[in-house]
Amino acid sequence: MTISSPHNERLKQIRKLARRRDRERAGRFVAEGEDLLAAADAAGWPAVERYVAAGHGLDGVEVEPELLAAVSQLGSGTRALAVYEQRWVPAPVGPLCVALYGISDPGNVGTILRSALAFGATSVALGPDCADPYGPKAVRASMGAVFAVGLARFEAVEELPGTTIALDAHGGEPLRGGGSGDVTLLIGAERDGLPPEVLTACDQVARIPILNESLNAAMAATVALYEVTREAVGAEHRMPSA
Repeated sequence: MTISSPHNERLKQIRKLARRRDRERAGRFVAEGEDLLAAADAAGWPAVERYVAAGHGLDGVEVEPELLAAVSQLGSGTRALAVYEQRWVPAPVGPLCVALYGISDPGNVGTILRSALAFGATSVALGPDCADPYGPKAVRASMGAVFAVGLARFEAVEELPGTTIALDAHGGEPLRGGGSGDVTLLIGAERDGLPPEVLTACDQVARIPILNESLNAAMAATVALYEVTREAVGAEHRMPSA
């Protein structure tokens, strides 16, 4: 049966999940678009409910297209969306963890998830004052990485695995590789960076040598991930000697 009423209870619940407090209360979130839903399927992440625009031959509960567009967080609407259970790992884990502190822009959080997946990070840890990785903008920016990277929460540097390397736009030595053993990269907000007490608590403080003032958080995380994994990736793809 096609959902044809804007007062349908299922649609009301989807609207509520656009708000962070309701997502946290329900422990659920919404992903929109066939590509994101396919990424969830590929990661073995089952949908609680899947909704599709009627008349397109897609699998899911059919909804009149204008009603599905009305609950969509995309400006252009969507042909498919699904509700999923949030997943949080009990603690940040190595060998490579990315820890975010004070990053309030959900687009940056989602993009960092995408980079973390690309460079093989084991987990992404969300610290104080970070945007919700399960918010609509973060989920879209992650391009499906939200389904493939372990998410954890942390409050203090001591909870993070391995050698903790804090990125600071103006302090520390230039970042050069990640060394051996587990590593956690700490990324702060573009404007404020990491608080002094966080910098002091880390094992190392490093900077990315650039000519301008700073990179945004997502770009800094991506460059840092490349640098700390560069030698390992190079060894993996290096041709064996004869």
